[in-house]
Amino acid sequence: MIREKLAHFEELTGGFDFAEVVRRYWEGHETGEDELKSAALRWLRGEYATRTDARKALGVRTIINDASVYDHLKLMSAFTVEAGYKGLLVGMDEMVNLYKLTSSQARNANYEQILRILNDVLQGSAQNLGFLMGGTPEFLMNTRRGLYSYEALQSRLAENTFARDGLVDLSGPVIRLASLTPEDLFVLLANVRGVMQGEEAALPDNALEAFMTHCSERIGEAYFRTPRNTVTAFVNLLAVLEQNPGVGWSDLIDQIEVAGDQGDDLSDIDEATGSQPTEKNDDLVSFRL
Repeated sequence: MIREKLAHFEELTGGFDFAEVVRRYWEGHETGEDELKSAALRWLRGEYATRTDARKALGVRTIINDASVYDHLKLMSAFTVEAGYKGLLVGMDEMVNLYKLTSSQARNANYEQILRILNDVLQGSAQNLGFLMGGTPEFLMNTRRGLYSYEALQSRLAENTFARDGLVDLSGPVIRLASLTPEDLFVLLANVRGVMQGEEAALPDNALEAFMTHCSERIGEAYFRTPRNTVTAFVNLLAVLEQNPGVGWSDLIDQIEVAGDQGDDLSDIDEATGSQPTEKNDDLVSFRL
């Protein structure tokens, strides 16, 4: 029965070994062989470094590596549909790290994979499979190092020219996220308060307002536009109040140190050479012809 269920996977790229590994997992489950189940899961997670090890453990001739991982995501989406789900949604965050790669060859290799994914999704070749990629505006629009440096991607990711002056188009491949407003941050802090505190011991709304005012005085509008450090400071405040019942929130507000969020600071990237600047006394320096 398991062979009949997995027969159609063999028509897909890499599907023969994928079906065999799933079958071996089922076999291990039926016979109680935990080692066989563990080997199958290792293969599905891409943990085998060599084909030899995979062949000894499972009898398959391929492994999941950088070149084949996208094909196996397609197989996994088909498998989730077979299991009764609508499909598979893959989330990729911190895509700005591709922008920071110093090697243009490495960047382009990654951008080629993104182009392949984009083509499949836009043309309907990737069925029941979706991707969410999160990155900074520099990662997208920088014409020297970002996605726009790859001409084929730039043309496919170009935004709707009519979507301006407050108008939005959510049907395209690029969706720009607006920065939080002070009202949005207040709601966010209220939700954090609701998670960390009970209703009886919850901070009053005026405490949240005082906290936001303090953050605004320290780092300006960055406190709600890039709120990671703001939320972290608020969580720390709640933690101290919970563990020190005798302390009032008003006594701690002025002591809170909040710094601007520099998580996406790209000042260490040299636009001309694509490398990080070196110290003055460093024996190795970068140069370009």
